Amino acid sequence: NPQAKLIFTISLLLGTTIVISSNHWVMAWAGLEINTLAILPLISKSHHPRSIEAATKYFITQATASALVLFSSMTNAWYTGQWDITQLTHPTSCLILTSALAMKLGLAPFHFWFPEVLQGSQLTTGLLLSTVMKLPPVSLLFMTSHSLNPTLLTCMAILSTALGGWMGLNQTQIRKILAFSSISHLGWMTIIISYNPKLTLLNFYLYVLMTTAVFLTLNTIKASKLPTLTTAWTKAPALNAMLLLTLLSLAGLPPLTGFLPKWLIIQELTKQGMTTAAVSISLLSLLGLFFYLRLAYCSTITLPPHTTNHIKQWHTNKPTHSSIALLTTVSTALLPISPLITTIM
Repeated sequence: NPQAKLIFTISLLLGTTIVISSNHWVMAWAGLEINTLAILPLISKSHHPRSIEAATKYFITQATASALVLFSSMTNAWYTGQWDITQLTHPTSCLILTSALAMKLGLAPFHFWFPEVLQGSQLTTGLLLSTVMKLPPVSLLFMTSHSLNPTLLTCMAILSTALGGWMGLNQTQIRKILAFSSISHLGWMTIIISYNPKLTLLNFYLYVLMTTAVFLTLNTIKASKLPTLTTAWTKAPALNAMLLLTLLSLAGLPPLTGFLPKWLIIQELTKQGMTTAAVSISLLSLLGLFFYLRLAYCSTITLPPHTTNHIKQWHTNKPTHSSIALLTTVSTALLPISPLITTIM
């Protein structure tokens, strides 16, 4: 139903805008609730038992996180008399809020719901869950970053990068791999937020660009599992070749766009005297590199890996959508203009 889809899309935009522009905790909470209620019908759209399960898991997790956000702000208001988002000063409130936002984002150790929900959703809904739905919690994290405990955030970030890389190694479902990729990237965003919040936003924006390019490409070639991706190269060879570069960019390999935030974050961590954390998170991101390379190999393989006959997909002459072409180009070619990006940020 186009009207229903329009209402849900407007509600998503409205909820996100309310959270980003609010100064009062109750307004931010209301925006988060609007967002949650707008995405639920989109998750359960296919009426498959797995979709209904995903929607139920998403609702329970997000409702718990929203309740914790409200509880944190009320505790802070009780002790300090302040409802302003930037005036979160009470230590207990800061601790509760860190847990709530970690639950909202899918940051370890509150990450268990995210791969399951993404697996139960369609690729377009998965794209929304991985990008748009992350923006309100990231903006709240940005506004309260000066109040939160840097040691706790660093521990959660390293744990997220480790688990995101480790748990994605043996997956064959592409949506689950992308979910663990998201958890790993969130670790990079969280580790630097106490020291340079603008770098977190830069990392988030570039992550959104690259993930959107990957999801839209996979949606075009209709691949949701690794075996399907292995035989999809015949359908749109040029698009699959660009998917290879986009995946390597998402892994953070130079000279692609994804290397820029990792390079700047490692530089900033070293300046802050956190060399051990920088080395740890860099080594742990190599786990993620393995499954990105696996995806990249499957997307561009030109011969079947064994002798049994594969059903090849028909080559399509339909032109690639301009938005995918633009996103894949941006996802791979932004590194040369990094001085300009750092000046703007």
